Amino acid sequence: MNYVSTRDNKNIVSASYTIAHGISKEGGLFVPSDIPKLSNKDFEKLKLLSYSERAKYILKLFLTDFTDEELEYCVNGAYIGTFDNDLPAPISKLGENVNILELWHGPTAAFKDLALQILPYLLTTSVKKSSSTNKSVILVATSGDTGKAALEGFRDVENTEIIVFYPENGVSQMQKLQMASQKGNNVNVCAIKGNFDDAQSAVKKIFTDNEFKALLAENGMEFSSANSINWGRLSPQIVYYVSAYIDLLNDNADLSNGFNVCVPTGNFGNILAAYYAKCMGVPIDKLICASNKNKVLTDFIKTGTYNRNRDFYLTTSPSMDILISSNLERLLYELSDGDDEYIASIQKSLNETGVYTVNDKIMNKLSNIFYGGYCDDEATAKTINKTFNEYGYLIDTHTAVAVNVYEQYKNETGDNRPVVIASTASPYKFVASVLSALGETEVDGVFENAQKLSDITSTAIPTPISNLKDATVRFSDVYSKDDLYSAVKEKLSIM
Repeated sequence: MNYVSTRDNKNIVSASYTIAHGISKEGGLFVPSDIPKLSNKDFEKLKLLSYSERAKYILKLFLTDFTDEELEYCVNGAYIGTFDNDLPAPISKLGENVNILELWHGPTAAFKDLALQILPYLLTTSVKKSSSTNKSVILVATSGDTGKAALEGFRDVENTEIIVFYPENGVSQMQKLQMASQKGNNVNVCAIKGNFDDAQSAVKKIFTDNEFKALLAENGMEFSSANSINWGRLSPQIVYYVSAYIDLLNDNADLSNGFNVCVPTGNFGNILAAYYAKCMGVPIDKLICASNKNKVLTDFIKTGTYNRNRDFYLTTSPSMDILISSNLERLLYELSDGDDEYIASIQKSLNETGVYTVNDKIMNKLSNIFYGGYCDDEATAKTINKTFNEYGYLIDTHTAVAVNVYEQYKNETGDNRPVVIASTASPYKFVASVLSALGETEVDGVFENAQKLSDITSTAIPTPISNLKDATVRFSDVYSKDDLYSAVKEKLSIM
């Protein structure tokens, strides 16, 4: 299995190269040259396996330059003893055909753990394969959950440094505390005056700055990424969609007409993983893309025009407060049948004008596969309230967006086949918004609010959240969005 860049498919590299470097030299994203297929025989084998064993089975198809021993080391290190009951992605039922895929049972109570627990193992293994002696510098732009999950995953990992940038006013109080109190000798956390897109654009600019890369090399360092632009971040996410299908089969669900998947997404990585699972042979019919008020993806799926020149909103689902969805580039490469020149041209247009419109061929494929919908904060709150009152099931603000948009899709189309809805975070990460949605008033203190939520809903506060109560804040630096170059140099002690 080789990988190519979305903007230059003559740039052919190995899996370990893609993971070690994160992004292609001209700014494109690495994608597999071919998507492996799973047969019914494969699915029958997978039915007998645990989650970690399924992960090895599926990742082996993509990471063909990893030995069996290396994959065993990576997968077991990530998934054994790390998640609640060694079940990283359990399913809860919400009515007859609605399956909630709970992706928040890891060390940071968010779905990013499924990928960011294994990425440090994949990265260090990949770097060794390239015989590089340089220290890996992990730069991360986060809208909330990626930052903490990456910090936790890379904490004190040998020969790595990690720097996380988050929007000062664009994450929840609990998310901010998770990052600001992060332990580890190789971690740094910086707030920026701006939004997630500002942070992401600055990080991508630094990644492709040859002068800056040369400066790092002079100091025995090289960049890598823990954002979902890194294939080592994205490929483990494919696993949980394949695994969800296997769990439904084991539960004797009627999947004779396939099933749908609904994902709350901002940067498009999570739903893209479901698309790859579909391409591998998982019988997913419709991919339902759920957005909040920052509905750039909804508008794109409906019209074929991507336009980031619009108002930016801070919402109660902050991990989706994004206007530049990086992983969409990978999807468009696939839908264009690998037309790298076309992808390079529309990405150039996005960078220069903030807008592009895809051609009819791509638009037709997009419409057949995807449905786009959104809901605002008021609808999000009502969905949290309704879901708890009707089912006794507590969801966070991002999952609520997905539940709401799925209901829109079902009402609009009448499609009642089974659905898997990705639940991306514990409600305790957004405790103030969830309390308000339930009609409760806040009390003083984030942990007092968490206890109140626990008391009124009879749900347990996740250990990663309760452990923060006595945490010490270590990082409080705030930078202008134009000063990220200086911030990186300062944190790495290079000039």
